[in-house]
This record gives sequence, structure tokens and C-alpha cells, in this order.
Amino acid sequence: MDTKQLGRTGIQVPEVGYGTWRHQGNPAPILRALEMGATLIDSAESYDTERYVGQAVAANRDAYFLATKVSPIHFRYDDVIKAAEASLKALGTDVIDLYQLHWPSGDVPIEETMRAMDRLVSDGKVRHVGVSNFSMDLLKEAEEALGDGRIVENQIKFSLLDHEFADEVIPYCAEREITVFAYSSLEQGAFQDRVAERPELAETLDQIGAELGKTRAQILLNWVICEPNVITIPMTNRVHRVDENCGASGWRLSAPQREALTVAAGNGVTRRWWAS
Repeated sequence: MDTKQLGRTGIQVPEVGYGTWRHQGNPAPILRALEMGATLIDSAESYDTERYVGQAVAANRDAYFLATKVSPIHFRYDDVIKAAEASLKALGTDVIDLYQLHWPSGDVPIEETMRAMDRLVSDGKVRHVGVSNFSMDLLKEAEEALGDGRIVENQIKFSLLDHEFADEVIPYCAEREITVFAYSSLEQGAFQDRVAERPELAETLDQIGAELGKTRAQILLNWVICEPNVITIPMTNRVHRVDENCGASGWRLSAPQREALTVAAGNGVTRRWWAS
């Protein structure tokens, strides 16, 4: 498993991690992720999966990099602290490696939320701070509120079939040395149906797959991590899919191959559910 640096921290994390939205509680995929080097596990209080993650990693906690998120309904100072305590308990750990704001809030000033995040870091309960679904302008505000260089990550939707928002955000993150965690890079498992709607893309995927000996899923994930500052966190409840997803690392599409896929996929418009 190839790794990438997390923000400016000097910490290396796997470029293919394991997301847990819709994780059904079976520890086997998370344990297999460890064996495959996909030690980055991403959760959120709203997923109701933190307890499953905690149970799965308990015997090897230090081998994993645990990321989770606080929901906007808990962005008030005291609520952030309480939410973090609840996540620590659910995860069965003394520290959260990366604590993220799940999506922007229009109700709570970012300065108040970031004061709580700073407190959690000072208290040793959180190692690093990230955000999720933040636009470039909102990311600037968050950086100003927390301090230069302290936001190490922004988690956003990014796939070959959905990259309009990411195209705006990734260059800024690269400039600021902020790592991007890409979610739904396989369209929440619906990529085969989405590809079937685009015959040119299906043909291009299969041609490149034959050339490289890679599956469609591996090619789609590799298209994402070809961006130097991007990590992907696909979720699966099947152990063999963990192996397949991890097989997206350790090689790269050529520039012409990536461009051919981008052209064949067409316009990757993003439905910005978090801003609705």
C-alpha cells in the first residue's frame, strides 16, 4: 500500500483507506484492511458505526489511524466537547487521530466550533483537525479560525463521475498542503450502473482494464488517487472487495489513460447535498 502525507504533519497514511458509512458491523473487512495496509478507518457519529469500528480495532488500536466526524447539530462549543467524548467512548480509544466537521453549519460561527476543536487537541483527546464538504471559501474561514496549517484534511465527494466540486477544491487544498479524503469514489457501489449509462466510458474502462490487468473499480479508484494530495476511502462489507479496493494502490494510470477516462465520462456535475 502506497502512502501519502497528511497535511503538513509528516504522518504517512494509506492512499486507500476504509470508509464506514453503511458498514453493517462485521469486523472482518476492517481486520482485512489492516492486513492489506488500509489502516485509515473513517467513521462519523451520524453513521452509527463508531462502536463497530471500536470493537474491530480493539486488539490492534495503535496500528490504525482512526478518523471520525462531529455533526453540525453539535457545533456549539460545549456540544463539540460532549460529542468528542461520546465518540471516544464508542471507539474505545483515548484519542481520535483525526476529528472532522462533517459538513458546514450556517447557524454556528466557525470560530466557536474551532475553539472547541483547539481545546480537544490541547487536552490530548484529538491529534489532528479536519473538515468535510467545505468549499474553498469556507475552508479559508476555518483555517483563519483555527490557525495556519492546522487543518490537515478536507473530506469531499470525488469520483470520475462526480468531480465538479472537487475540481474547485483540490487545487486550493494542494496549495495549502491540505490532504483530501475522497468519499463515494465508486458512487456508493452504484458505479456499474452509472458506467452502463455511458457506453463510451464502459468501452474505455474495459480497454484500459485489459491493458493493465485491473478491474473497473480499481481503475476508478486509481483515477482519484492520481491526484497527489488525494486519498480515497471506499466502503465495503465484503472482504474480497477490500482486497480489490486496495489493489488500486501501487501503480498509476498514465496521463493519456486518465484523460481518456475523463473525456469519456463527460461532465462530472456534483449534487451538493450538504448545501441544500
